[in-house]
Amino acid sequence: MEGDCLSCMKYLMFLFNFFIFLGGACLLGVGIWVIVDPTGFREIVAANPLLFTGAYIMLAMGAMLFLLGFLGCCGAIRENKCLLLFFFMFILLIFLAELSAAILAFIFRENLTREFFTKELKKHYQGNNETDVFSSTWNSVMITFGCCGVNGPEDFQMASHFQHLHSGDAVPEACCQRALQTRDGPFIKKEDCLQGLEMYQNRQGCYTVILISFETYVYLAGALAIGVLAIELFAMIFAMCLFRGIQ
Repeated sequence: MEGDCLSCMKYLMFLFNFFIFLGGACLLGVGIWVIVDPTGFREIVAANPLLFTGAYIMLAMGAMLFLLGFLGCCGAIRENKCLLLFFFMFILLIFLAELSAAILAFIFRENLTREFFTKELKKHYQGNNETDVFSSTWNSVMITFGCCGVNGPEDFQMASHFQHLHSGDAVPEACCQRALQTRDGPFIKKEDCLQGLEMYQNRQGCYTVILISFETYVYLAGALAIGVLAIELFAMIFAMCLFRGIQ
């Protein structure tokens, strides 16, 4: 009876570690995509130190979970106490680190609000200045997503640097409609757009556009994170039970 219980525990341990392996592979894939994505999300991440750090944390955690799931599967099948103990200590550290990251994300959530981005845009945006990282990042985002400012074109009426450098323009070039929404896409009516004709401007704010674009992925990422934490917790319990059961 005890042998059957131990065998059942071993295969459950293997199953949980297989899910950890898959979760790590998913996080690793998402982290790589966020960092190398050429469609504009990379610029959003690079412009915010919190998001930039979070992307690399996701990448590192994905790689560790990928390796840890593999080691856990080996430890369970081989019934190796040394591997199981190493697995338990390592996954405990990862579990605590992920919990800490979630708490920090909740504490600093105000850095991702509409008001925060609006204030930063009005304070730092300089228009078509490709030497300024902040401005070129925003230009890339607005062109890629076909949007303008955080809330809309009205944001640039109070943008001090932009108004000083481009006093005759109602909006930056990046807000003007293009035949193709890329940097090389031809403008539909650039001069009319800069003079303030709304029909040639992208009127929707980037905050709303990006939020809608990534809303599904945010919920998916949150559900995945909760699932990974739950699997890690069960895997630690099974690892300790299997460790104590092995002679």
